[in-house]
Amino acid sequence: MRKAFTLIELVFVIVILGILAAVAIPKLNATRDDAKVSSIAFMTMNGISEIAAYSVANGVTDDNLSKMSNNISALISAGDAQQTAVKKLEIKMGTVDNCLQIDINSSGTNDEVLNVTTNNGGVDHLCDSLHTVVHSKDYPIVLRGEYVKR
Repeated sequence: MRKAFTLIELVFVIVILGILAAVAIPKLNATRDDAKVSSIAFMTMNGISEIAAYSVANGVTDDNLSKMSNNISALISAGDAQQTAVKKLEIKMGTVDNCLQIDINSSGTNDEVLNVTTNNGGVDHLCDSLHTVVHSKDYPIVLRGEYVKR
């Protein structure tokens, strides 16, 4: 009656575990990347909606985008975005510091337009994934001005 595994049985088990790990680890990393892209896209789109709602409710926009949106504030706090100028935010994804830009342009005394632009396509696959989720072609949107009806 045997009381231990043979060396060949242990080698086979180790090889099988190695193959499973080689297959599973890249899948795990891809899932983590997809979750990060989804989270930032969700917070970005909600932040844009909050900025538009703030503009409609108050009739004005603030120079600091994080004061108009809790989601934008959370992106900045997490280090996923930074406000680089007045009414301008750059969102970092992967290795690209300015993967997405959100800015409010003022043209005239009462006209304000919110723009979302994509940058550095093809440089980083995570940035490209964010571009496919956040549709920059839906912008600009008019926040205030002669085209906004109350």
